[in-house]
Amino acid sequence: MSTLKILYVDDEPDIREVACLSLEMDPDMEVRAAASAEEALALLDAAAAAGAWAPDLFLLDVMMPGTDGPTLLKAIRERPQFDAAPAVFITARAQRQESERLMGLGAVAVIAKPFDPMSLAAEVKAAAGRA
Repeated sequence: MSTLKILYVDDEPDIREVACLSLEMDPDMEVRAAASAEEALALLDAAAAAGAWAPDLFLLDVMMPGTDGPTLLKAIRERPQFDAAPAVFITARAQRQESERLMGLGAVAVIAKPFDPMSLAAEVKAAAGRA
């Protein structure tokens, strides 16, 4: 398997750090992180302009101040190079109804917080395989 490039967006620094460490333990994953939707979009636009790093998958927190995960996904989809890249939402509100709503927005999976750091990479890989 080639390296799976992931852009993880979460406003909580501690959760972001744990998730990135967990994902980077897998040698087949390369992770970049952003603390906000605005930071994520700036990173994507800069990378696209430079013809540089582009994610294969987006891992997006649902509840963030300002622009939330679903709104961020819509903005990502407006960029043609990312309109088909799989997205996974990560949320503390992973009840069935909310998960169905998020999947209806175009996510390939929903991961519940708190997540298990030991299985996060496998969950993300499984989601990437479903895309």
